[in-house]
Amino acid sequence: MTPLPSVEYSTVDSIRGPLVVVRGVTGVGWDEFVRIRLDAGPPRHGVVLDVDRDVAVVEVLEGTDGMDRLGTGVAFDGSPFRVPVGTGWLGRVCNGRGEPLDGGPPVLAPESTPVAGRPLNPTMREPPVDPVLTGVSVIDGLTTLVRGQKLPIFSAAGLPHLELATQIAAQASTGGEPFNVVVAGMGLTHADAATMRGVLEQRSTAGDLVMILNTADDPVVERILTPRIALTVAEHLAFTLGRHVLVVALDMTSYCEAVREVSAARGEIPARHAYPGYLYSDLASLYERCGRIRGRPGSLTMVPVLTMPAGDITHPVPDLTGYITEGQVVLSADAYATGGYPPVDPLSSLSRLMRHGAGPGRTRAEHLDVAAQILASLARARSVRELAELIGADALNETDRRYLGFAAAFVREFAAQRADERRALDDTLDRAWRVLGALPRHELTMLPAALLDARPIAVGMRAGDAPAGDDHV
Repeated sequence: MTPLPSVEYSTVDSIRGPLVVVRGVTGVGWDEFVRIRLDAGPPRHGVVLDVDRDVAVVEVLEGTDGMDRLGTGVAFDGSPFRVPVGTGWLGRVCNGRGEPLDGGPPVLAPESTPVAGRPLNPTMREPPVDPVLTGVSVIDGLTTLVRGQKLPIFSAAGLPHLELATQIAAQASTGGEPFNVVVAGMGLTHADAATMRGVLEQRSTAGDLVMILNTADDPVVERILTPRIALTVAEHLAFTLGRHVLVVALDMTSYCEAVREVSAARGEIPARHAYPGYLYSDLASLYERCGRIRGRPGSLTMVPVLTMPAGDITHPVPDLTGYITEGQVVLSADAYATGGYPPVDPLSSLSRLMRHGAGPGRTRAEHLDVAAQILASLARARSVRELAELIGADALNETDRRYLGFAAAFVREFAAQRADERRALDDTLDRAWRVLGALPRHELTMLPAALLDARPIAVGMRAGDAPAGDDHV
């Protein structure tokens, strides 16, 4: 049967920010795709945001600049906004509406999917398992990312979260299995977008990467659409084609500000920090699209990156993100001030699913024990440093001075890493052992005695330390 042509309405009541209000409509549903004809200029597109009896509120994807209420025709498609899905996205760079930025043809495929996604039955979810290796020691060693996990990066203005996110996108792997990366950039400057494209060019050329970039001067509604298109593409690669997919989304704070702007244009009652009361469910509708599905080989892992305004971790965006996700990697202004990269604060960072991705049969048998010992020792070193500020370093005993040496060795040999340096997991764990060699053996209470006996000693010992078999690793 040939579908009936859509009816065009010329009853635009008002234009408010990115929204167009159309009256006198019938049979229109939420999330429906809209085609907008203008008397002057190319056609535009939109999505139905809300319907109340015969009134429809439409988000205009290209923005409403230059639109005239009397010279606008609105036609409703009768179906949600959809994008083509498949391997045709691999190696492409597109804008936040899915249109090419790389000079290539539009992405076409015989199959298309609504960008809002399809709800997943929770009983069909499989627990995240096995690691996604980023090549960054402080993440792989201490806050291991697991396939199917949501692990955000909490940053602040001025910190190198863009560099770290780009490094993860360039280096991430699952150890030889089919693996793809989807990057969703929101509110980026043109310089940042160009930097990402340059760093990720090799992976994009290899056909492993999809980039969907929204810049700061693009329409605000496009910023809301960007992560949904990215996740729709990633879902098909993971759950239909059986690949392991990592989605790197930045900056989620820019996304939330776009949601707030649209909410204000709709005249909704604001909640905390003027964000809409449904921000939690809106973020959950994105984050919960990743995971693993029973009976399907692929996985969808997500690393959302967000900047905390004024470094406030209780701000609604990081606060709500923390409730939905399984841990966080926190960047530290203090670490960055000393010139360290990546400036991760390991004592504020956590991967709640690390035990499912590290340890025997997945990484190395001693991985979890070594990570626990490193974190416990860093906590003790922080206490010693605070004590030294009160009484002076000369008043510390030998063990306390060893902890200060351990903290310095941790930054120098383990945490510090070039932005273009990819470390294998074996190298990361060997570095951890060398750093722990700065401490007396009796302080390594998180490591089993059998493991210490089996581990070659001398690798991290300083000149003059006791020989093997005494008090040191």
